[in-house]
Amino acid sequence: MKAKNLNELINEYESKGSSKHHLTRQSRKETTPVKSKPDKTIPKYVDLDNLVFDKGPRLMSATTFKLPDGSFKKEEASWKEIRIPPPKPPSFDKSERLVSISELPPWAQSVFPKEETKTLNRIQSCVYPTAFHADSNILMCAPTGAGKTNVAMLTVLRTLSNHMDKYGNVDLNSFKIVYIAPLKALVQEQVREFQRRLSQFNITVNELSGDSNLTKHQISSTQILVTTPEKWDVITRKGCDSSYVSLVRLIIIDEIHLLHDERGPVIESIVARTLRNIEENNGDPVRLVGLSATLPNYKDVAKFLRVDEGLFYFDASYRPCPLAQQFIGITEKKSIKKMQAVNEVCYRKVKENIAQNNKVIIFVHSRKETEKTAKWIVNKLKENDESFKFSEGVKRILQEESDNAKNEGMKSLLSAGFGIHHAGMNKQDRSTVEDLFAEGHIKVLVSTATLAWGVNLPAHTVIIKGTSIYSPERGTWVELSPQDILQMLGRAGRPRYDTHGEGIIITAQEEVNYYLAILNQQLPIESQLYSKLADDINAEIVAGSISNVSDCVDWLSYTYLFVRMCKSRSLYHVGPEYDSDKVLKQRRRDLAHSALMVLAKNGLVRYNVQSGRVAFTDLGRIASYYYISYKSMKNYDKQLKPSMNEVDLFRAPMIHWRR
Repeated sequence: MKAKNLNELINEYESKGSSKHHLTRQSRKETTPVKSKPDKTIPKYVDLDNLVFDKGPRLMSATTFKLPDGSFKKEEASWKEIRIPPPKPPSFDKSERLVSISELPPWAQSVFPKEETKTLNRIQSCVYPTAFHADSNILMCAPTGAGKTNVAMLTVLRTLSNHMDKYGNVDLNSFKIVYIAPLKALVQEQVREFQRRLSQFNITVNELSGDSNLTKHQISSTQILVTTPEKWDVITRKGCDSSYVSLVRLIIIDEIHLLHDERGPVIESIVARTLRNIEENNGDPVRLVGLSATLPNYKDVAKFLRVDEGLFYFDASYRPCPLAQQFIGITEKKSIKKMQAVNEVCYRKVKENIAQNNKVIIFVHSRKETEKTAKWIVNKLKENDESFKFSEGVKRILQEESDNAKNEGMKSLLSAGFGIHHAGMNKQDRSTVEDLFAEGHIKVLVSTATLAWGVNLPAHTVIIKGTSIYSPERGTWVELSPQDILQMLGRAGRPRYDTHGEGIIITAQEEVNYYLAILNQQLPIESQLYSKLADDINAEIVAGSISNVSDCVDWLSYTYLFVRMCKSRSLYHVGPEYDSDKVLKQRRRDLAHSALMVLAKNGLVRYNVQSGRVAFTDLGRIASYYYISYKSMKNYDKQLKPSMNEVDLFRAPMIHWRR
């Protein structure tokens, strides 16, 4: 049966309600609800598209910014500059003590090799009692490099101890651990880390990401599954895979501040589904551990994760090597002048660091730009007779490596003390540059972001040259994500050699406040669930956890959207007619009804407005299992015909996938 369009469904719905409660066409067009008391039985249709934040993950709900003490501003002809000094490390409290590795049970000590560390650091020691001796949920907010990986490892060891007999044997068939990381590079890195440190327990660690698919048998025989949010979302929304999902006892979500990102709805779905399954089905408890960068509204995220005594917040002063920050906002508008200004700033910052004998990494956003930037700075230094001065021994080493290099750009730069690094270079050249930089033979390395994610190569100063990158998926220029910025600046500062590191961001003047907010804990984390609400509700319907409007209302209470709607009503378009509704039950009912109407209009569900019951269709099941949006599903249904051949298929208009 052909699905009715949205207007037909709404008209049909209105004709069944009394004139007192019907929804007018005018009110449907308004972005804020009409000022009438919500009806207890009849939900109101809300245009979900009007609720989506215009700027999406670039939303800044904080309107004022406070610069840290000691900050100052400076203005040049083509740019404005803000400098923020490194924070002072917190004083060591008398009640604090570092936990020695020898205090752990003997079976757990081998996970922390004594040649690598003899004690946990300050942050790890503070979290240790809750992480290792309790099973409560945890949210840990800490700066980059603070040792969050070891905290995750302590919670893993706690799970092992819960399934260990008195002889130290672990029952490998009685539990599973899921580690969720946002990027494939981080997934692969974490797989290697777990395999290296947990090999003595005969634990199987497997990767599940876009590059690695596992069979059901492989997943069932795995104890630690390291995956991306999307992959775990797909697994848990399929009821047929519940046999091994039910064995999960620990879920670690790394970079949980990605709730603010366009991928945030995936994390919300995973957490909501997990918590609701435990409570609704009286299942075995699943421990949730969220690891995050420092953020201002950490209490909201803690409430979302059902965290009580397991909340730990450490500000930027706890960074192992405190970070001084510089934000350079380019005021030029014309492209050529803007590019000249960016190059000039970059040159000046490199020159300052050369004078102090500091090592510098410059991050650019294309392979060609690595060589181009490096040559521009080298030529400028030569013009002003400010080039590096090397000893004869270093000159000889650089000349030898230059002769052996395959990359032509690298050959011409090594002798000047500069290196380049990107994924297009062969492995030998990349290794050579990494070694020369680590040993201090070259002082400046111009690289793409591959160095930030793939190689642990710190420098005193990190310069991010521009924040706009081209997105092939969107066909336009976009700004770097907070995650990318934090990862790049994570390379600034060498704890054993520097008293502090320095991060320099060169961007357009209008973007300065955004990056200031990110790096100074003034960017509140907001929910992006409005943008994917209908799709996520469809997934729950297909999974069998939602069968009517009331189930949908209940499911929404487990989301981060619900936490933030209660806290910031105006931001989430919760009008004054809901003022008496403290838990926003009617608002959730309106949202649920609206999402179901949209799904019904697109043929993904069958929705009975009067009874509130809902059932998925074949289109809905396909959309859920294959991670396709309802809009794309509608396009497939309209355009794909059984009689189409391959040529017809390629002639069909492009259909966009969900994520």
